Amino acid sequence: MIPRYARPEMTAIWTPKARYGVWLEIETLAAEAMAELDIIPKEAAIAARERGDFDVDRVDEIEREVKHDVIAFLTSVAEHVGEEARFLHKGMTSSDVLDTCLAVQLKQASDILLGGVDRVLAALEKRAIEHKMTPTIGRSHGIHAEPTTFGLKLAGFHAQMQRNRERLEVAKKEISTCAISGAVGTFANIDPRIEEMVAERLGMVAEPVSTQVIPRDRHAAFFSALGVIASTIENIATEIRHLQRTEVLEAEEFFSAGQKGSSAMPHKRNPVLTENLTGLARLVRSSVVPALENVALWHERDISHSSVERGIGPDATIHLDFALHRLAGVIENLVIYPDNMLANLNRLGGLHNSQRVLLALVEAGTSREDAYRLVQRNAMRVWDNPNRTEGDFMNYLKGDEEVSSKLSDEKIESLFDLGYHFKNVDHVFKRVFGK
Repeated sequence: MIPRYARPEMTAIWTPKARYGVWLEIETLAAEAMAELDIIPKEAAIAARERGDFDVDRVDEIEREVKHDVIAFLTSVAEHVGEEARFLHKGMTSSDVLDTCLAVQLKQASDILLGGVDRVLAALEKRAIEHKMTPTIGRSHGIHAEPTTFGLKLAGFHAQMQRNRERLEVAKKEISTCAISGAVGTFANIDPRIEEMVAERLGMVAEPVSTQVIPRDRHAAFFSALGVIASTIENIATEIRHLQRTEVLEAEEFFSAGQKGSSAMPHKRNPVLTENLTGLARLVRSSVVPALENVALWHERDISHSSVERGIGPDATIHLDFALHRLAGVIENLVIYPDNMLANLNRLGGLHNSQRVLLALVEAGTSREDAYRLVQRNAMRVWDNPNRTEGDFMNYLKGDEEVSSKLSDEKIESLFDLGYHFKNVDHVFKRVFGK
């Protein structure tokens, strides 16, 4: 992981020192549980707690010889604990340490990610309320459709991110399982109560059936949840990138004093942060398929998943953590142009009211097919006029004898009330924000 897209809070979880620290805690908790059950001498558990330690460089040195990371770690720990170290790891297998440690790390990462999601939610809510009634044009297929408000856009993103928060909570719960079941998961050489005691003290639950490894469907669900969150980030980033286009310019990333947009063109103000978020989302999603493919392991275990998880565990969580906080900053500082939004809304001469006219003609007794034909006929005149102005559509309708035979000029004018489109904004906001 390169430092450019990493925050220290998340990277700290994945350092060798942090990983070995979790390993030592697992071994110590298991020893303490065994001592409480009179399986090993209490002095051994005390020694593990008081003198248990390791040296990262020493572990690496030993591993170069023995070619086994857990054995190398235990050897380093034994050098600190002394004779009582022979009781450590009693009845356990490497995966008991490795899988439980990964669960602890992903649980810790989840808490940090939830903090990032909460910051994004807070930013979206604040800006949504600020622009609750700011008119803007809604677009379908990239083409002007009907009016909406910028606040509604942000409220939709908030609802999506709230669902992501719920998904992450579920994923965190699902990944928070502990396995201390020994070779092939039969508890032949370790009391099942040890697993339950260690799990409780780690704030997790015992894995119901750990065939020497924790089943990887849990991890697949976890990384899939991260992938969905990343896609929401890209969704928001893509919207901002579009709105920042010169021809649109309804919103743009904050451009700080002294910032440069291009090495060649001094005038440029580019959406670099949201473009970066789009790339980071791709990286996070790249972890999903490997996590899904890790589910199918041979028999009770193999380690084809191991190298994958050593990569995607840190990479996906660190990238997503960075992306969440970058996104929150973009939203918090987003520069919004209500006047440009209104100007763009009116660029098609009032065509955004076409459905209202269609429905009014139907209510006046015109068949839907004829009403559609009449409205479209006049709408196309606006489309084909390169010098269209705000009231063109209304004027064309008033001048159309078939339309005016059904709708008075006053009725047509009433159909162009912008506020009509926003009468239920409060209803949507109440659904999203509860107020």
